[in-house]
Amino acid sequence: MTAEIGRKSGMTLLCPPTEVRGHGARIVVREKDVDVDIELVDPAHPPSGLSELNPGLIWPTLLDRDVVLYESRIVMEYLDERFPHPPLNPMDPVARAKARLLIYRIDRDWYGLLSEIDGANEKKSGKSRKLLNEKLLAAGPLFAAHPFFLSDEFSLVDCVLAPLLWRLPALGINAPVVSDAIAGYARRIFGRESFLLSLSDQEREMDVLGYLR
Repeated sequence: MTAEIGRKSGMTLLCPPTEVRGHGARIVVREKDVDVDIELVDPAHPPSGLSELNPGLIWPTLLDRDVVLYESRIVMEYLDERFPHPPLNPMDPVARAKARLLIYRIDRDWYGLLSEIDGANEKKSGKSRKLLNEKLLAAGPLFAAHPFFLSDEFSLVDCVLAPLLWRLPALGINAPVVSDAIAGYARRIFGRESFLLSLSDQEREMDVLGYLR
């Protein structure tokens, strides 16, 4: 049955329970520790009226009174600016621009392959899985250079990376296992309270390496 969307006085974040980009927005909410109502919805039966607010049903969708936003990078930056403490983007404009460029490249180069693995035929999926694994292993030194990804502080970049890395072992991608640098980074990120609180029940079932034990 399709639920009906209701406009509330507070803020509501809607996304499917396993949607990878929506997961990043949920991490931001938990990292900020703010009062945002998170609704996990069935993408096959979205709430009635949502398609009028978000015609393409692009996840996640954020409702904030009269504001309707969708697309993960837009939603995550809005949340970071709306709730400025702790900041998840650098304050310096040059560093902030570099972080945005880094998120763009992660989305294009790594998330693009993840989409192909999920939605392609078996032959193409296998090629994309192999290529993504190779790209991640090649980036191993970047994971080891700082406590967080190319930063000494937890940032929006980590909120984008964490959902992707969490799904890799369940997809048969072994980069987080064979690379000590990626494995160490994953343990730091997955052990954060904000990440643990962000997980849906379905995402917890993806934990084939036992991070949650």
